[in-house]
Parts: sequence; structure tokens; C-alpha cells
Amino acid sequence: MNFPEKLISILIVEDELLIAKNLSPKLEKLGYKIADIVSSGADAIQRAGEMKPDLILMDIVIKGDIDGIETAAIINQELDMPIIYTTAYADDETLQRAENTGSYGYLLKPFKQRELHATIKIALSKHQEAVRMQKIIALAAAKSENESRFISMVYHDLNTPLTTIQLSAEMLEDSDLQGKPGTTNKNVDRIKKAVSSMSGLLEDILMISKADSGRILLNLKPVNLIDLCKSILEELQPIATQKHFVTFRSLTENLPANLDAKLLQHLLTNLLSNAIKYSPNGGTVSLELSCEDKQVIFCVRDEGIGMTAEYQGRLFQQFERGANVGKIKGSGLGLCIVKHIVDLHGGTISVESAIGKGTTFIVALPLLVSSH
Repeated sequence: MNFPEKLISILIVEDELLIAKNLSPKLEKLGYKIADIVSSGADAIQRAGEMKPDLILMDIVIKGDIDGIETAAIINQELDMPIIYTTAYADDETLQRAENTGSYGYLLKPFKQRELHATIKIALSKHQEAVRMQKIIALAAAKSENESRFISMVYHDLNTPLTTIQLSAEMLEDSDLQGKPGTTNKNVDRIKKAVSSMSGLLEDILMISKADSGRILLNLKPVNLIDLCKSILEELQPIATQKHFVTFRSLTENLPANLDAKLLQHLLTNLLSNAIKYSPNGGTVSLELSCEDKQVIFCVRDEGIGMTAEYQGRLFQQFERGANVGKIKGSGLGLCIVKHIVDLHGGTISVESAIGKGTTFIVALPLLVSSH
């Protein structure tokens, strides 16, 4: 991982002075600069704004009216800097709150030097790539004439640091740092999840680039649609919570259809992952397969937040997102890619939705009978 020559500055937010004093020399020995040590949320917000540190180590339990997670949320609204949470214990509710503020890592006290160093380096790498990604998306949105060539180039350039982050996570996972069962594993899982998300975004950007330049070609082959649907749902199980009930129903026998399996998998994965993501309170997410009028019909239904009629008119445009998505993350590229794939197959896609009442996507593709 390549970082700038200047010393990385770290702001320590810790209400126990003894712990902070013990932590400072460890960080300095690792080559970091201590920007300051503060003990309350208010002081952390003030010093972060004044000093612009490269990274913040944020204790969750601190002095003042707000805890570390609330403090981090306020800092994130104003400043773009990685924050690593520190705490003496870890429970699922706290981890979820931390994750919702865009945390770059999680460290348990007492700190082990090797784990501390690895977590900081991974957080800095993740933040570095997140900044690059924002610039790429901005350039893509600007529709420059060199967009397609440029995005293809940076896609390959960014894959290397992503791989580095992934390997670092695996090294952390395989090391002897897992002294507390069920704690470090969750941290590693979050690192891997972030890498997977960044990789998926890169794939989306590259596909948009190819679609805009007419470089996506259909590779039609016989597809076992029932098996494909079951496989996709199985792969999506890890992102569903215990509150989600994911179902599949086929209203037809296996269809002898010639379709592009890879593009179809991308299409259904996007619609189903959106259905789960935009159902933050859970509920049923269903995929239904049927056949009528020489068309294969895929129906993806959820009981999530829904969307306005106004937004439905802009649904398939690049970088468009609904006004009611709140803090749910997304790039606004997925449905644009879905529309490209549907158009390539000569099919249609429609949506039925209402705020608070869920969304249903219906994709109809021509049933091309296999010659085999």
C-alpha cells in the first residue's frame, strides 16, 4: 500500500487518559503522528475541523452528551476522513450502529500493536480508494468524450489496490489476532464486504462504459432458468437479514430458452439485491418465474420503502436515486445497466410501486427456443 511521504496524523478520542497515553507511543513507534488527544464528542468535532487529521481513532464511550458513534456521524457530515472505532466490548447492536456511520474499522481494547497497525493501514487504503471512486463517478457523470477509454483504464488500475486490501484482510484473519472469538471475524467480514462493494461498483462503471459505447454483445446459449434463479438466490442469502424472507416460485416447467446467462445473472442479482437493500425493515422478497405469449417473465417483488411516481419516470437514468433512500448506499448505476440488458435481449421492463408499500419489477424477455 503506497501512502504519501508525510507522516499520517491521527486524532485520538479517548475518555481514559491512561489508555490514550499508552496508545500514543505505540502509534508513534509505528510511524504515525499524534494530532491531538481529546475526551469528548464536542472537542473531537472541533479538533477534527481545525486539524483535518488523516484518521480518527474514536472510542465509543466518551465524555459529553453524545457518544463516539454520534460524534462520528456529525464529523462525517462535514469532513471526509476515515474513522476507526475503539471499545472494550462488542455487541451486534453497537456494531450495526457503527457500520451505519460508515466506519472504516473496529478495534477492541486492549490494543495489540500488530492489529492496530493492520487496521489503520487497511482503513487508509479503503479511504484512498473511496476518494478515487468518487472522482471516477464524477467524471463519468460529466460525460466527457474520453469517458469510455478513461473508465476502462482506471478500472484495471484500481483492481490492484483492491486486491491488496483483500489480501490484507485475509492476513489479518489468518493471523493470531483472533484472541477473542467472534470479534475480529466481524471486523474482517466488514472489510471484505467493503471490498466486494467497491469491486461491484467498478464492474457497474465498466459495464455502463461498454453499454454507452455499444461494446456489450449478447452471448446466447441454452440456459436452465430454474437452476439459475435458485443459484442467484443462494448467493444473495448473506446480504439478507433475519428479518427478510427470500422466496422463489416457478409457474412453469424448465424452459428451453437461449439467453445470455451472465447478463441475466447480473440483471436478476441487481433487482434482488435492491429489493433486499431497500427493505431495511425486512419482509418478503420474492422472485417469480413464468412464461406467457412466447416470453419468459421474471417478477421481483419486495415490501420495502417503495418510490414516488415522479422518480419512476427517471428510474433507469444514470446516477438517479430516489429522494426517500435516506442513508441507504447506492451509486444510481444498477437499474441503468438492467435496462441496457433488457434492451439487448429485445425485452421490456416495468415497475409498480408506492411509498411505504414496496416495489415490483416485471421483466419480460423473448422466449428464444433452443435449437439444441
